[in-house]
Amino acid sequence: MKPVSPFFELDDLTCVDVVFDGKKLCLPDGANLAAALLAAGVAVFRSTPMSGAPRAPFCMMGACFDCQVEIDGVMRQACMVKVSDGLIVHKPHSAGGSDGAI
Repeated sequence: MKPVSPFFELDDLTCVDVVFDGKKLCLPDGANLAAALLAAGVAVFRSTPMSGAPRAPFCMMGACFDCQVEIDGVMRQACMVKVSDGLIVHKPHSAGGSDGAI
């Protein structure tokens, strides 16, 4: 029996197909995208432009931009997006920085 928790349970949702940087993942439908990607083992969402340092979700409320990803060609904060079937998500890239990533 699961303990009573005020937190959203990712295990209780139906999985849908999402692609992250070419890798097919089965993520809980309707879950927070940043949380679902972290739970699926994604550790790096983007890299900083100058040093190339890895970034992943930090604030989980849309304030920090560390979870920024490209979804269907649009830059979005993963913590502000719900998982839906067929999402295609990429780590963002730019012309600046040591490795060309944001």
